[in-house]
Amino acid sequence: MPDATPHEPALPEWLEPVRRGARTITVDELTRFVPPEGTEPREGAVLMLFGDGSRGPDLLLTERAHDMRSHPGQVSFPGGSTDPEDASPAATALREAEEETGLDPGGVDVFATLPQLWLPPSNFAVTPVLGWWREESPVGVVDPAEVHAVYRVPIEELLDPEHRVSTRHPSGWKGPAFLIGDDKDLILWGFTAGIIARLFDFLGWTRPWDADVLRDLPDHMLTARAEVAAQPPTPNTNFRER
Repeated sequence: MPDATPHEPALPEWLEPVRRGARTITVDELTRFVPPEGTEPREGAVLMLFGDGSRGPDLLLTERAHDMRSHPGQVSFPGGSTDPEDASPAATALREAEEETGLDPGGVDVFATLPQLWLPPSNFAVTPVLGWWREESPVGVVDPAEVHAVYRVPIEELLDPEHRVSTRHPSGWKGPAFLIGDDKDLILWGFTAGIIARLFDFLGWTRPWDADVLRDLPDHMLTARAEVAAQPPTPNTNFRER
């Protein structure tokens, strides 16, 4: 493990490119959406937690409950809206991760943040917080009414071209997606898939894959059919309306 400065946590060698990339990646390399001038978006954060699991380096992801009013069954990083008592985006991301998965924040070293990303449908400015799972703790579903399942997805599986597809929403929107889960039958798409895909692209980790392989979103991930036909999908996040 490399030495760290007094202000930076030590990371495993495989994670150092992510730290270096986070220092230089721009918002334009992650998204085409930026808040319009004069607007005051609400703030939130997500935790992009890198661990070293039994199947190698991985990411922590959650699958939302299938009967939720918004974004049912969708896969996302732990995270959500900033509370008044949160001192920083890292505090928001760690608090939400603990509430959703039972993660012990004391075992996580935050080593970087990515630029704020704007979610137009809900007017949220979201900060992806990057963490190293230095001391692992048990994780799982805390509240079944909110979270259906918790996953540790190997990065090697996310990079495997066999698990890369494009997905299509009934509105006509298309975007990158990953097939995850034991049977690779769960679609990771939208906001979360976009962050992963664009960060991997920036790091030079992405392997050639066939973007013409198309998967439709399953019915349980779609809400209000009349609205679906009229407007593009909202990203798969845990950001609540206020």
